[in-house]
Amino acid sequence: MTLRLATRGSELALWQARRTSELLGGAEIVVVESSGDRDRVTELARFGSIGIFTVEVDRAVLDGRADVGVHSLKDMTTTLQEGVQLVGVLERGMIEDALVARDGLTLDGLPPGARVGTGSLRRGAMLRAARPDLEVVPIRGNVGTRLAKVTGGELDATVLARAGLVRLGLEQHASDVLDTERFLPAVGQGIVGLTCRADDPATRERLQREARDPAAWAAALAERAFLRS
Repeated sequence: MTLRLATRGSELALWQARRTSELLGGAEIVVVESSGDRDRVTELARFGSIGIFTVEVDRAVLDGRADVGVHSLKDMTTTLQEGVQLVGVLERGMIEDALVARDGLTLDGLPPGARVGTGSLRRGAMLRAARPDLEVVPIRGNVGTRLAKVTGGELDATVLARAGLVRLGLEQHASDVLDTERFLPAVGQGIVGLTCRADDPATRERLQREARDPAAWAAALAERAFLRS
């Protein structure tokens, strides 16, 4: 049976869906617009813990438009919508954050007062801890949008997940890989998570068999349990 995969429409989300489709021997991709995609102005923290990039994707699974939800695991809330289960994860990518800076500068090499953009409270706090002199600027948008803010001169640097840059063939833009001792990655960073309906045992068993990397699955369960607690 050809499965239908619900996903956001960003380049990175589509990469994740296509990779999942490959593992499943081919699947139909159903693009869903999330509330986080519709509103690209409000700071992410102001949305609260409602899964702004995941809830509509899983709603497409629940209402039958799709069989599987494809997510960046770090975007998923630790408690999912009723009727949806996390059942598969792809092999984990690189876990670090990466700095993309003008002129190829490292974090320590940025000049005092440099403007560094991020939409993450976690990254902003760690930037301030590492370099209190920097100006941390809240930004929204996909990978391409954030890179353009640096290359266009609006920002001196931005921080992105290294795995996303690698998957999109953009790792050459990373001027500094941020050590995990200074920059703790998000829970599930670098992992693609797959959900299905709790009352769909055939899809659940297929995902477990064909699209569940054992090491990434163990890490996902441990990290999500830690965050939930």
